Amino acid sequence: MSEPSLFTEDMSAEIVAESFGSDTDSRLRQVLGSLVRHLHAFVKDVELTNEEWEAAIAFLTETGQACTDVRQEFILLSDVLGVSMLVETINNRSLELATESTVLGPFHMVESPPREPGDLIALDGKGEQCLVTGRVTDEQGNPLANATVDVWQANAEGFYDVQQPGIQPERNLRGLFTTDDNGEFWFRSIVPRFYPIPTDGPVGRLLEATHRHPYRPAHVHFLVTAQGHRPLITHLFVKDCPYIGSDVVFGVKESLARDFAPVDDPVRAAELGFGNPFRAVHFDISLLSEDDQEALR
Repeated sequence: MSEPSLFTEDMSAEIVAESFGSDTDSRLRQVLGSLVRHLHAFVKDVELTNEEWEAAIAFLTETGQACTDVRQEFILLSDVLGVSMLVETINNRSLELATESTVLGPFHMVESPPREPGDLIALDGKGEQCLVTGRVTDEQGNPLANATVDVWQANAEGFYDVQQPGIQPERNLRGLFTTDDNGEFWFRSIVPRFYPIPTDGPVGRLLEATHRHPYRPAHVHFLVTAQGHRPLITHLFVKDCPYIGSDVVFGVKESLARDFAPVDDPVRAAELGFGNPFRAVHFDISLLSEDDQEALR
């Protein structure tokens, strides 16, 4: 076994990478080796000062301390730096036949309650009433019965239930639905509103320092699963939202934007328990089978 090299500026990354033991998992060695090389190259490129390094450590420490059972500041940091969306894009680049994916977001922190088809998930009585319908199929267009459709969204004021305990009803604007024999699902909700991500922590200060707005365009989250198929995390975006082209977490894809069209139909409104007019949107979802996913690798 050769003697370990002493640390030098020129060979810093190589020396650290060589320190990994011979029994290190090969994938771990690949990931950590690349991380070390890029991290050391970054430090050399900007010639990081001691004060800047200490500030970075303090920032990351505070980011961890801001995490709670209902808030994930590290996911938020990953989101605003575009890392979350990049990971999603890389891991779904071969899914042309399936609905496009996007970021999970930091607010899928509690389980959605099981609900029946057509249930109202807006429990606080606020917002513009909206009918959401859709169909889950495989990549060939065949309906997927008994697929689960987990949905969650912010309220009419731009807050999730977990952000306002004691103000919003528990599990407000969340629901876990099951598709019927034709792969269809439907529920009653409200038109989502654009909202700012939490800015009262270190990620908010980062946005302020880089002169970026904190807003996400209006959307409904979807997590769709079916036996034998790849799970899908995606959004349904409001097409005419003013922030559709400048999402703070870079999560918008054109194929996921829809018109939330006004409907003037007093009879249908009465059937739904809505006032007239109301809004409606249809969102079909296609999942990739696990067999097809394996073939693409």
